[in-house]
Amino acid sequence: MTMRKESLAGVFSQQQIGRRPFNTALAALGIGLMTVPLLRRPAAAASDLTYFTWSGYEIPEFHKAYVEKYGAGPEASLFGDDEEGFQKIRAGFSPDITHPCFDKIDRFRAADLIQPIDVSRIPEWASLFPSLTSLPGVQSDGQVWFVPWDWGNTSILYRTDLVEIKEESWSLLWDDRYSGRMATIDAIHDTPVVAAIVAGVDPFNLSDADLPKVRAALEKQRPLVRMYTTDMTSVEQALASGELVAAMTWNDSMVRLTQQGLPVKFMQPKEGILTWVCGYVLHKGTPNLDKAYDFINARLAPESGAYLINEYGYGNANRKAFELISEARLAELGLPKDPSIMLDNSVVLRPMRDADAVTRMFEEVKAGY
Repeated sequence: MTMRKESLAGVFSQQQIGRRPFNTALAALGIGLMTVPLLRRPAAAASDLTYFTWSGYEIPEFHKAYVEKYGAGPEASLFGDDEEGFQKIRAGFSPDITHPCFDKIDRFRAADLIQPIDVSRIPEWASLFPSLTSLPGVQSDGQVWFVPWDWGNTSILYRTDLVEIKEESWSLLWDDRYSGRMATIDAIHDTPVVAAIVAGVDPFNLSDADLPKVRAALEKQRPLVRMYTTDMTSVEQALASGELVAAMTWNDSMVRLTQQGLPVKFMQPKEGILTWVCGYVLHKGTPNLDKAYDFINARLAPESGAYLINEYGYGNANRKAFELISEARLAELGLPKDPSIMLDNSVVLRPMRDADAVTRMFEEVKAGY
């Protein structure tokens, strides 16, 4: 991807850059992530609501009603993954709304960072799939803490013309035939989870005896992978060129490469594809409470959900959004009309026991010690 050093706002408003490929776009502009920790639109072009999210989710197509009411979208600050986002907020950053996955709810609550959500102010709440609103932690202690919005999968996207396999399995990421031509996701709810599955232990309830087994699997994999990354733009480019033959990705990478006519397949591993569910938490002490609810309601509009499904290949929490998408398009994307089908037939990413210990272990493996 070639970009001129002109307008950062223009670059990011005109391109869908996927779920998390923020770093590469900055690098192409000659800017390091640490020098621009929080990308913000110019003050005159944004409302005073602050939205902390993945890259690619800040675009106005997802909240048209909010823009129509206030004349501009919120200030968008971006994280590489929601663990990074959680740590930044715990360190003192104070957005109004954050877009994590549901497995982080308990950690946000334990850190006293979020407030209950008044669903009487959310007209579309009754239209959300019960299988999502009943996930652990979404509702507890008589309160609602999280508004589901998007759901999708993590799997291996591979070149069918360059990879030979007898059956689809996560073990492909340990196949030394493709050493140096594979990539995995640099986040604890991705690569370490898959390593635990391959090691035959429960990824979300690792005992003291289980952690060394996961570490051993990761250490065996380390010399085989070309990169650990959350930058799907680079991964997609490398898959397109043949530099990579297989990579752990999300649904949107499959959508984009398929649109380019490349011979790729989004794997259905025999051990189970990973499924994630993300959405919104409302931070304590926000001075923009009314705008926060207006923003959530704009995002829950069926048209917003339909855009997510059609353009990104992810599922939406609002069942009305699926009524706007044809059966043929859903089949093309591999999405069921009801997320309960996916949740019942996959490995659902959920809270991980002692996530900090897993994080430390994964960092040590990547660093080679």
